[in-house]
Amino acid sequence: MQSLKEIYESHEGRLLNKWTHYIDVYDQYFSKYRGQEIVFLEIGIAHGGSLQMWRKYFGEKATIIGVDVNPECKQFEEENTIVYIGSQEDPIFLEQLKNKIPKVDILLDDGGHTMKQQITTFNILFDHVKEEGIYACEDLHTSYWKEYGGGLRKKSTFIEFSKKFIDNLHAWHANEIDKPKIHNQITTNVFAVHYYDSMVFLEKKKMVAPSNTFKGEAQLKNHFLNYGQKKKITKRIRAWLGL
Repeated sequence: MQSLKEIYESHEGRLLNKWTHYIDVYDQYFSKYRGQEIVFLEIGIAHGGSLQMWRKYFGEKATIIGVDVNPECKQFEEENTIVYIGSQEDPIFLEQLKNKIPKVDILLDDGGHTMKQQITTFNILFDHVKEEGIYACEDLHTSYWKEYGGGLRKKSTFIEFSKKFIDNLHAWHANEIDKPKIHNQITTNVFAVHYYDSMVFLEKKKMVAPSNTFKGEAQLKNHFLNYGQKKKITKRIRAWLGL
């Protein structure tokens, strides 16, 4: 079985364009789906070369769905490969798409890369990714490019939007006043968020409030007495340990 890098490097079909470091990252997260009956959704298919690459990679059992705003892309449909034409920044189109396709195992946003497109697509399609599935968005460097609506630390960029995921992951630990501000579907449905140069991957998994456990017998009676933490924290830890 060829690796994704081998498939990419030997590609001679329709035009295909990827930043070279993307290939190894894809393989890290997508390899477990090879040969499986999965649903793979790619936003933005351009000349259709990526559809050919993904077919070779995932195999004939995979259902591959492409979305593009260019009506010409409809020609890339073939057995078990479906193409829908529409704009990813159009909420009505995306809602209609959800009604037409099954929930997906992998969603890869490689569309127009504007801030509105990336944020709208995430807000509407994230919940259409299966539990244990992956939501990926690439070419995040456009968050720094003015022509795409970007700019360093500009609040409306996808990078700044996605930074909030960090707070969402940790919402379980916020106080009662702050918790409602950051506890959302990321908190309860995402196991991990991984960033790479121009890429972010969210691993979906049903999450519950974490628990902190101890194993074995305590040996140091004074270990939690006064080493920088506040006294009420020390008292709480000693209670946990039965000291």
